[in-house]
Amino acid sequence: MTFLDVPGGRLWFETAGDPAHPAVLLIHAGVATLRMWDPQIAAIARDHFVIRYDTRGFGRTESDSEPFSNRADAAALLDSLGVTSATLVGASRGGSIALDIALDLPARVSGLVTIGSGPGGFPELELTPAENAAFETIGAAEEAGNWTLLNRLEVELWDFGASRSRSDLDPAFVATAFELNAANLAHASDDLLPVPLLPQAYGRVRNITVPTLVVVGDHDLSETIAQFEFLADAIPDAESHRFTDAAHLPNVEKPAEFEKLLLEWLRGHNL
Repeated sequence: MTFLDVPGGRLWFETAGDPAHPAVLLIHAGVATLRMWDPQIAAIARDHFVIRYDTRGFGRTESDSEPFSNRADAAALLDSLGVTSATLVGASRGGSIALDIALDLPARVSGLVTIGSGPGGFPELELTPAENAAFETIGAAEEAGNWTLLNRLEVELWDFGASRSRSDLDPAFVATAFELNAANLAHASDDLLPVPLLPQAYGRVRNITVPTLVVVGDHDLSETIAQFEFLADAIPDAESHRFTDAAHLPNVEKPAEFEKLLLEWLRGHNL
């Protein structure tokens, strides 16, 4: 558990397992920090070198207000640990970052798992009335600068899903979901300047050739499910899995089921 100095920032990261084993790099969602992977670390680390970090604007990572590349940050972290290539496992925006890395730095990626993610440049789709209403409420909280309310509303939409309420869910999961995103409140006013991948990933994912697993929860947003379907169809030989009783963070909501899926997939591809 330590920091890595990178241009314009310091990345907080943690590792587990034997560095001689195949590497797995975990990239968290935008409503969480690296703590979202806690339920799976021990199991993955039995046969892998597990690396996870807080991306800029999240958790304990620090960043100045200057342009930076999420792809370069991930590569710098791997370099600092002597890792040539890794299987990338990314949730939500973490999966989008993983897709960009796979396209921009293919030699660094041995396998790819996305969870509730979409490629950069994916066209906007019509949302459901409930989703539109939720985003309007989120927008009003942001405009008012009510970061605490915004932080809570993001969890209620993404982690719970627009079709479910808090009362439908395991209280332990609800508490964990709020806790994971609350850790990001300190960054609410950060002025981040990420440099996007160009051309964007949407038109390029057919160039991904590493083993790929695409995952989504059935209670995720309609646009995210459409992105899942696109990736499952567009990435050559991609495998896919839907969690029937989860939304945006199935590894947090259904940790044992996700762990089984991931470990079997890793073993099946000798990763």
